Parts: sequence; C-alpha cells; structure tokens
Amino acid sequence: MSDHKRKRGAGQILYDMKHVLVGVLCLIMILLLIVAVTRHRTSASVRTVTEISEESVEAHTPDFEVELLTVNEYSRPGIALEEVNGIVIHYTANPGTSAEANRDYFEGLKDSHETKASAHFIVGLEGEIVQCIPTAEIAYASNDRNSDTLSIECCYENEDGSFNQATYDSVIHLTAWLCAKFGLTSDDVMRHYDITGKLCPVYYVENPDAWEQFLADVDAYLASM
Repeated sequence: MSDHKRKRGAGQILYDMKHVLVGVLCLIMILLLIVAVTRHRTSASVRTVTEISEESVEAHTPDFEVELLTVNEYSRPGIALEEVNGIVIHYTANPGTSAEANRDYFEGLKDSHETKASAHFIVGLEGEIVQCIPTAEIAYASNDRNSDTLSIECCYENEDGSFNQATYDSVIHLTAWLCAKFGLTSDDVMRHYDITGKLCPVYYVENPDAWEQFLADVDAYLASM
C-alpha cells in the first residue's frame, strides 16, 4: 500500500473517530440535561412545600362538604391510615354523574354488598368537593396503596374522560392543598393507573402530556401558597 493510501486511510479513521466521539459527547450532554431538569423539578417541588407555613395551608383550605360514610366493611372500614405517602387521582367511570350521586353510591354499598369501593374526596361537575372518609382512615380505592394514600374521585362529562374546567380547577386546588398539608410534592401524586395498570383516570392515562400538565399545575398552585 502506498504512503498516500496509508495516510488517507489513517485520516478517514481519525475522521470517523471524531464523529463517534462527538456523538457520544452529545448523548452524554443530553442525559446530563435530563437529569438536571428532573432534579430541578424535584428540588423545586420540595422547596415549595417546605416553605409553606401552617397559616398558608389553613388559608388555602378548599371549600368542601363533609358527608362521611357510615362505618361499614364495604366502603368505610374505619381502619387507620399507616401514614400519608401519596395522593391518587381517579375518575368515576360514570359520565355525567354528580359528586353527591357517587357519594350516595358508596354509602349504599353497606346495604347492597355489591363491591368494596370508596374515596376520601369526590370532586363534582361544578367543582364542588365532598369528603366521604376522614384523611386519617383508609378508603377502598387504590388497592395495595390503600394503607398509605389519599384518594380523589373525579366526575366528568365527556366520553374521553377529560375533566371540565370547574372540576379540573378544584382537583388541582384540592391536590395541592393536600400536598402542602401532608408534606408531599407533585412527585407523590399518581394516577390509579400508576398503581395497578387500570385505565383510570382514562384521559390522563391516554394523554400523558395532559397528566404532566396536571402535575405542573399542582406545582404552580403550591408555588402560589
């Protein structure tokens, strides 16, 4: 092989190695950026919660009606929560029904024995909130996480399962307030789907960008407290 060809071959190898190196460096930079953004979001959430005073939590308490279920083995077992480590968002899977109607369905399970189901809070189509179970007790809502989570059941009108604006605003307010009250962040807010794989709340499972926006809106509300 001539010196010219050797030089040309060596030059090509160096050229290819430079491109590979640049590609690897770009990939590393992208990964570092993702990690940095994730850490920033988490630390920002933690900082927001730790800076919220008890007075501010009290001042931002949402309006809700307390209509506790009768203690019974089908919807309110009266078992104490171990601790509050998360908040789980659900949807009723029954379009057009009200918060009161869903609360009454849970209450009726003590007589019908149809299934075991309930939630701590239900948010209605007009943004109304009904509390069904004290936050110190478990609800039959989130399967293996019943013992350490609070559950919010959400009413909806559209077949796709999306929440109307009144419902959405109330759910954001309630979720953020519960986060502040129990020292949680948006990282501790999850869908029923995240626990069991069930398509609940279906719109926010099928539209992950909408779920990310939901969490961002919770962060924004926490930052305003």
